[in-house]
Amino acid sequence: MSLSNFNKSSNPMLKNRSFAKVDALEKRTGGPFIAGENQMTVNGAVNRTFILVGITLITFLFSYAFPNPLFMWVGVLGGAGVFMLTSFKPHLAPITAPIYAILEGLFIGTISFYYASLFDGIIFQAGSLTIATLLTMLLVYKSGLIKVTKSFRTGVSMAVGAIMMVYIVQLIGNWVGFNVPYVFDGGPISIGITVVILGVAALNLLLDFDNFDKGEQMGAPKYMEWFYGMALLFTIVWLYVEFLRLLSYLRD
Repeated sequence: MSLSNFNKSSNPMLKNRSFAKVDALEKRTGGPFIAGENQMTVNGAVNRTFILVGITLITFLFSYAFPNPLFMWVGVLGGAGVFMLTSFKPHLAPITAPIYAILEGLFIGTISFYYASLFDGIIFQAGSLTIATLLTMLLVYKSGLIKVTKSFRTGVSMAVGAIMMVYIVQLIGNWVGFNVPYVFDGGPISIGITVVILGVAALNLLLDFDNFDKGEQMGAPKYMEWFYGMALLFTIVWLYVEFLRLLSYLRD
């Protein structure tokens, strides 16, 4: 379920010819490029993200009210499959992104019920920290405090990919009976690793915000609004789950 596929230069909308197309349009019109009806905009991507978050919350409430381990596994495995399909075929995003949101809601609703049964108030705390992180990183991005350069994008994408590989190994371990040492045992090292993972996830938000801007600037197709909204939803859910894990470790 690696997010790196969203950020590789092999993505059609990030190829040099896309930049050349925009430059040519600007020269032809004598002014900045303005997206047409069939091209993505930042506002459109934001609206699609709100829709996806809304869908996620609805299925979150359902799976929280009627918890079932099956929901968690359907959410994890199904979400991973839909995510990978969309990363290779982004034109399917208007269909697959809402499906992904449904699956993510099933997943986080189930694990939230589990954590809430053990720790009072942990859902509110994790949700508040997620929103605070989202708003803080948006402010950081808008202020230009951290620039999303090519090297920055590459570094964050590699870190995200490495973390996703650890998750995959642990997922396999759940089935065959082993755990990745130090990462998920709740000890001091595990707490430190979780804090680092949260830092990477927060930095990944900057890539998501930059994708919105770059997509509009390059005249990306309209379906990319769903595509990048889905990427942002991934990061938001990732942050929430990691905050749940960190808070549980600290309480223990």
